[in-house]
Amino acid sequence: MHHEPDRSPARPTLERIALDASVSVSTVSKVLNGREGVSTRTRQAVETLLAESGYARRGSESEPGSLVELVIESLDSDWALAIIRGVERVAREAGLTVALTARGDPDAPRHDWITGVLRRKPIALVLVFSGLSAEHRQQLHTRNISFVVVDPAGDPDPELPSIGATNWAGGHAATRHLLALGHRRIGVISGPTGLMFSRARVAGHRSALEEARIPVDPELIRVGKLSRRAGEREARQLLALENPPTAIFTGNDQQAFGVYDAAAALGLVIPDDLSVVGFDDIPPAQWLTPPLTTVRQPLVDIAEEATRLALRMRVEHVPNVRLELATTLVERGSTARPSR
Repeated sequence: MHHEPDRSPARPTLERIALDASVSVSTVSKVLNGREGVSTRTRQAVETLLAESGYARRGSESEPGSLVELVIESLDSDWALAIIRGVERVAREAGLTVALTARGDPDAPRHDWITGVLRRKPIALVLVFSGLSAEHRQQLHTRNISFVVVDPAGDPDPELPSIGATNWAGGHAATRHLLALGHRRIGVISGPTGLMFSRARVAGHRSALEEARIPVDPELIRVGKLSRRAGEREARQLLALENPPTAIFTGNDQQAFGVYDAAAALGLVIPDDLSVVGFDDIPPAQWLTPPLTTVRQPLVDIAEEATRLALRMRVEHVPNVRLELATTLVERGSTARPSR
């Protein structure tokens, strides 16, 4: 039987790329594997050729000991621990090991995280930070490293697989709860407006007010970092208004803890003088006095789904995914009818 020769375009090889870049194969290999000893100019030239040629390193079957890597801003919060727990649980079930990379201060993130990832060659990546550049995305593609972004900061790129929570619905539920109790002056402390989930939570709050035909008062909406200190600072500003709020909804539980600090300093009793609703439901929320009413994000579930999706993308084509898991309002002791 006569077979026609295979005329499909040849898969680009390291030798071909090395020839086009006028460097050695070992230099191309160093770039691919994130090794030292290559000048910035040469590294950029090789990366460009890898991208233009459509090179993608062939994946190998997952073996025990293979890595799933979690890249996150910092590891020093209960929020981060919940994400780690979810990634670790799925990795362990698959017989894989988890590597953790902390990028550091979100305002001055380290840019060398990608080099470590290329060197370790994880089979999948869960990214919990803002702004994955097109260059980094291409580098991951050429190394055949699948990735999923948790709670992307900006408007989600349709080509960026991502998983988050129903933030709009969470903000809406928190505000409807306060309205049902009789609150009409509701302060909001939002996270940074550059974060999509912060904007979504405030949008849900605004929508609940509009449905109740209550005008949105711009002086009641404050913006700050997602920290306890920022929560206290912004709460003091809100409570110093001539007509202060009777309730405050915060961008996360850490900010809510700061509202408790501000209330204590001003001699206010929660919930008698001020109702407070947080967002996340990290473990310390239920240990406060009184325990915090908050919007629960299924953080462990989000991390588990992100890890499963990243592993699936290794072996099958997955259509572009933007998945949101449901939030739920957890009513505790920090909310009550307004006393005035």
